[in-house]
Amino acid sequence: MAASRTRHLCSVAAALVLTAAAPATAASAASASPDGLREVLFVGNNWDGTADVIRSSGDYAKIGRIDVVPDKDARMAEINADPIRWIYFQAIRSSVGEGHDQFADDMYSTPDGRAVVVSRPSFADVVSIDLASGKVNWRFAVSGYRADHMAVSPDGTRVAVSASTANTVHVLDIATGKQLGSFATGDKPHETVFTKDGAYLWNMSIGDVNTALDTPGWDWTKGDRRITVVDATTYKQVKVIDMRQRLDAFGLKDFSDAVRPAVFSPDESKLYFQVSFFNGFLEYDVASDKITRLKTLPKNPATSEDRTTWVNDSRHHGMSVNPGGTKLCVAGTMDDYAAVVDRTSLQEGPLVPASKPYWATVSGDGKDCVVSESGADQVTAIDFATGRKVASVPVGDHPQRVRLGHVPADWTGPDGG
Repeated sequence: MAASRTRHLCSVAAALVLTAAAPATAASAASASPDGLREVLFVGNNWDGTADVIRSSGDYAKIGRIDVVPDKDARMAEINADPIRWIYFQAIRSSVGEGHDQFADDMYSTPDGRAVVVSRPSFADVVSIDLASGKVNWRFAVSGYRADHMAVSPDGTRVAVSASTANTVHVLDIATGKQLGSFATGDKPHETVFTKDGAYLWNMSIGDVNTALDTPGWDWTKGDRRITVVDATTYKQVKVIDMRQRLDAFGLKDFSDAVRPAVFSPDESKLYFQVSFFNGFLEYDVASDKITRLKTLPKNPATSEDRTTWVNDSRHHGMSVNPGGTKLCVAGTMDDYAAVVDRTSLQEGPLVPASKPYWATVSGDGKDCVVSESGADQVTAIDFATGRKVASVPVGDHPQRVRLGHVPADWTGPDGG
C-alpha cells in the first residue's frame, strides 16, 4: 500500500512539473475577438455594486455600466429574515468591507459575450447578469456566508469561486450556474488560478485577516494557510504546498505564509506571489518546489508601520505579468504606488503614484498594466516598456478586480441603463 501511494505521488509531481515546463501556447493578449464581439475590461466597483465596462487598451474610455445587484431588495429581504445571515452580512460590512457592503468582487464574461458572471461577497453568491436586459440569468448561493475571488477556465466555460467562510471552492458551468464540482481548501480560500491547459486548479488560502494579532509571533493564530492543487476534471486534490516550510527553508521565518495574489510565468515554471504584510513578492520554482528569489520593494514613508492599520493584512495586493513574461507589475496597496519590475533582474521601474491600488491586470493589447485605484475611484494604465503612467479613467466606488472580457460589438449598456 505504501509503495503504491509513493508511486502515485511521484506521478502527480511529474505531471505538475511537465505542465510547468511545457512551452507557452496560449493565445496572445492581443488576439482577435470572436465575430460580433468587442474586447473590453470589466471593472468591479465593490462598494456601489456596479461594473464599469471600458475599452481594453488605448484610451480606456468608458463604454457602459452594469448594475450587478438588480435583485438587491430580494436579497436584503432574505438576509433580514435570517438572524445568522444578518450577523454575517454586518460582519462583512464592518471588517473586510471597511464599513461598506461588498457587492462586486470578481467577474468574467461568458464566451458568447451575452452575460457577465459576478461574485458578490455580501450576498454570498454568484450571479449571471444578462448584458442586454440587465436582469439575473441565474444565481448560485455559495456554501457559508461569503463569496470571494473567482477564476475562469482557459476555454471560458467554467468559473471557480472561493467560498471563504466554508473553506470550499465551487466550480460552476458559466452558462447555467450548475455546480460541476467542488473541493476543500485551507482556511479562507482567496485567489484561484487555472493552469493554462485547464488541467489543474491552484487555490491559495489566506487565513483570518481580520484579527489584530498581526505581529510575526502571533502569525500561527491566522489559521491553516496553504496552496491546494486539484485536478480540474475530477476536483480531487493532487498536491498541497505549505509555504511555511518553504519560507523557513529560505530563511524567512518571520514572514507570513498567507499567499495573496499570485501569477505564473508564461511557461508556468515559476509562480510569483505576495504574502500578508510584505512590501514585495517572492518567486517559487514549481519543478524544484522551492522559493528561489525574494524582491523587496520600497516602503512609502507616509505608510504607518502599525500592521493593524493595513487593510485585511495586505501591504501589497495585485500582480500581473506581460505576455512576453519579461515584466511583472505590482500593486503597492498600502504604499500608494504601482511599479513595473524586470523579471530577470528584479529591478523596479518608476514608482507610479496610485491611491490604494488593489489589483493589476494586463491590457487587451498586452502593452500596459492596468491597476484599480480603489482609493481614487479610477483605473490607471502603466506602460510595461517604460514603467510610466499612460492613462487614468474614472470609475465607480472602490474598484477592485479588473478582468478582460467581451461584449457585443455595438453594446453600450443594458436597455434603459
